[in-house]
Amino acid sequence: MNQPKIACRNVWKLYGPDPEKFLATHGGNPSTEAIKEAGYIPAVRDASLEVHEGEIVVLMGLSGSGKSTLVRCMSRLIEPTAGEIDFDGEDLRAASERELVELRRHKMGMVFQHFALFPHRTVLENVAFPLEVQGVDVTTRNDRALEIIDLVGLHGRGDYYPRELSGGQQQRVGIGRSLAVEPDVWFLDEPFSALDALIRRDMQDEFLRLQSTLQKTIIFITHDFDEAIRLADRIAIMRDGVIDQLGTAEELITNPGSDYVAAFTKNVSRAKLLRVHTLMGPTSDDAEGEVDGSVFVASVASQILSSTVPLRVVEDGEVIGSITAAQVNEALFESE
Repeated sequence: MNQPKIACRNVWKLYGPDPEKFLATHGGNPSTEAIKEAGYIPAVRDASLEVHEGEIVVLMGLSGSGKSTLVRCMSRLIEPTAGEIDFDGEDLRAASERELVELRRHKMGMVFQHFALFPHRTVLENVAFPLEVQGVDVTTRNDRALEIIDLVGLHGRGDYYPRELSGGQQQRVGIGRSLAVEPDVWFLDEPFSALDALIRRDMQDEFLRLQSTLQKTIIFITHDFDEAIRLADRIAIMRDGVIDQLGTAEELITNPGSDYVAAFTKNVSRAKLLRVHTLMGPTSDDAEGEVDGSVFVASVASQILSSTVPLRVVEDGEVIGSITAAQVNEALFESE
């Protein structure tokens, strides 16, 4: 695989009187007991993560699991205690404050749960603000802002003020503002969690539409597994500052690496998540009819469950296996 767009390796963030010295005296990898005994707070522990160009990686975990701290370390909004952070192959921890400012202005986009829009500025002025900071002339930045306003579905609202918008519309302004700099990497920290369920679903749809057009490299934080399933290429589940497991949603469900991950994914609907090729077995001579191996089981479950013989599983015009009602029953019901 190509060089990651952004990566962190063995990143630590400890809060306490002298965390660098503490890590050094414990060989860079202190035990949980040693950390507790010394009175340190382990926000992030030995975290490694690579995100490739155009990929969406979702960080999940309970409150206090370290996901927001890790993202802030990766953007160096917070200084890590130890570890490496690479951006396009360059050592981000070696960057000067001035270089960091330039990176954030030109290559990083950030959206947080609280929109932090300027109440005295219009939608157009809010979206254009990052370009204003860059020193872009007013005509160019306003033209670009109008393009983005259309892109995020707010056509005709450039002259509105934040108070005149709904919560979902305000969130779109926040997303638009972060896109103004055309970032290489986009950090989103629970951007939809303050929205009600219907608006949140709409914003997820909007996000996926934007990503299909823009193909950004994205690190997205959420505590909602259904949201993660909809948006993520891969999911990292964090606990007590540690990345417990990293993989696709299917991998986390079918092969949890710990009891914690198993419990975390326990109530996820397998029919909506698992694809036919995940459950299939070898090709059977008795098979009749066929199903697409790439579709979710939920979409063809009735066809499979009503068949008394195996069905051929087909992808790209080729038979790759077969699937039975018993396999679907076992995967969807007995395991639950």
